[in-house]
Amino acid sequence: MLDTALGRLRPAALATLTVALLALTTGCSSDSAETAVPGTPATAQKRAGTKTVDRLIAEQAPADASLLPPGSTAAKIKESGTLIVGGTQTAALFSQLDPTTGKVEGFDAAMSRLLAKYIIGEPKTKLVNVTAATREALLKNHSVDAVLATYTITPERSKVIGFAGPYYVDGLGIQLRQDEQDITSLNDLRGKTVTTQSGSTAAAVLNERVPSAKIQLFDTNTECVQALRQGRADAYVLDQGVLAGNSSTNPDIKVLPKTYDKKPYGIGARHGHGPRAGAERCWRRPVR
Repeated sequence: MLDTALGRLRPAALATLTVALLALTTGCSSDSAETAVPGTPATAQKRAGTKTVDRLIAEQAPADASLLPPGSTAAKIKESGTLIVGGTQTAALFSQLDPTTGKVEGFDAAMSRLLAKYIIGEPKTKLVNVTAATREALLKNHSVDAVLATYTITPERSKVIGFAGPYYVDGLGIQLRQDEQDITSLNDLRGKTVTTQSGSTAAAVLNERVPSAKIQLFDTNTECVQALRQGRADAYVLDQGVLAGNSSTNPDIKVLPKTYDKKPYGIGARHGHGPRAGAERCWRRPVR
């Protein structure tokens, strides 16, 4: 079962990978309280910051054959030789195509390779592009084996699919043009045009917290960024990590420091293939 594979990934490898990825993608120090992983020795965390993601994945031992019984989802993935992952190529820091190498890099991309290494024995993945609005459908119709795409775990989504996690906890942030000075908090979005992604949890939060905001929905992060930069929207509300990635590649937009409404990220899987008790033990320490 896929849940067995998700649940038995080495906790130490996940913790080390998380610290290293944060150091590599956000420039955070492994000594920072924000990036520290509870239960991981400080010396191990310091060493993690110097290791490359590829080395960390190479150190992940493959699953024992006894954990992949014939006919199980994980066994079928191993037999195919490739983990088909629902993700994106446009989320800087999490999953973005590097045109110079042709590889998709970032936090979620590395997590998918780590999972593939454990199940298959090699970090072989195939990316199928998803949006916030299509993730559940692609899982249910077997187009993908798992989804790693800044996927927030919610009670509503958990009725439709299974989740392993959380492996990271974010919060909603606010992105603005650099010259915008009047918006400093969620309350300042009253009466403003605010863009966000279709199918994301941000729209529900905006409707509840700022009902007078004029919500403008787009299918992709790229479309939302364009609307903001072109002045068709006053602000863009989504997970702060995604917004930070946007600012890293677009210097004309910024992200406010405050976050709203915790967003725990999980690996999406079809029901019956998600986490059970074992998975929860391994993934119970989310990184903020």
